[in-house]
Amino acid sequence: MKSCARKIHFSYGHRVLGHESKCGDLHGHNAVVWIHATPTKELDSLGRVVDFSVIKDKVGGWIEKNWDHTMILFAEDKKALDLLEKIDRVRPLFRLPVNPTAENLANYLLWKVCPEVLKGHNVIVYKITFWETENSVAEESLDPTSEKVLKLY
Repeated sequence: MKSCARKIHFSYGHRVLGHESKCGDLHGHNAVVWIHATPTKELDSLGRVVDFSVIKDKVGGWIEKNWDHTMILFAEDKKALDLLEKIDRVRPLFRLPVNPTAENLANYLLWKVCPEVLKGHNVIVYKITFWETENSVAEESLDPTSEKVLKLY
């Protein structure tokens, strides 16, 4: 399988609701996300999976608009949401339908964001590598040949 990957950096805050240790408190990270892509058919006429700038602009643009320098919270984390909604904020809170663990953030990018922003670009994102810290990494991948995935793109 031919593939390429693009790295995206961003900063965000979160808390993992119900976490038994420090991650149960509001805190922040400088994340690095690797977006791994493969073509839907063949390489383009220049011999590329996709121009790296397409991944940067589409996926990186979505991250910049929705996650960079914002708080990503579980939509059911009422205490944190209530607290942070009282603060005069430049950036809105991002309410995730699941707890904002690195694994769930990678899953959200792979199954929701990438298919939406890359639809029609003849590329499928098949893996997200989400570096929450230098020492903590989560990965989420899918089968780019499955009918379920092809319907998304």
